[in-house]
Amino acid sequence: MARRWTVEESILVRAPRARLYSAVADVRAMGRWSPECRAVWVPHPPLRAGRGFFGFNRKGPFVWFTWCRVVRAEHPREFAFDVSTFGLPVARWGYRFETVADAGADGSGGGDTKVTEYWQDLRTGPGARFTELLGLVFTGTPAARRAEANRAGMRITLRRIKDAVER
Repeated sequence: MARRWTVEESILVRAPRARLYSAVADVRAMGRWSPECRAVWVPHPPLRAGRGFFGFNRKGPFVWFTWCRVVRAEHPREFAFDVSTFGLPVARWGYRFETVADAGADGSGGGDTKVTEYWQDLRTGPGARFTELLGLVFTGTPAARRAEANRAGMRITLRRIKDAVER
């Protein structure tokens, strides 16, 4: 099987995209939603494009941390951040919010929203092999299987976001 460099999953949520964007952009909640992220520390809130945060992650016996920098903060359309470890690029994670039922022009009304979570592997170029080795050591997942692991995690994360926001 060929290595996948990008993955995305979507879910329909009964909430306006502005509310969903706000929920996801509060990255401190990711520890409740993601099966790997355990906690997030934002040293200089509020988060906006160019600002960063630390992610603390765990999968089974494997524990690791990452530095993340927000690269898109386009309320209420898209929120994305790049992940690095020891200064080396690892991945881009992002969320797009698309109104699929009447929610008002600004996304603040009622209606349904399609939430798409996406991931792009950034382990290319100089240092890629070393970053892949770090990924294996810290997460226990080889680079060739990371996309499949992330797809499974996205399904869990999106379901948890849906459940939290629809409550």
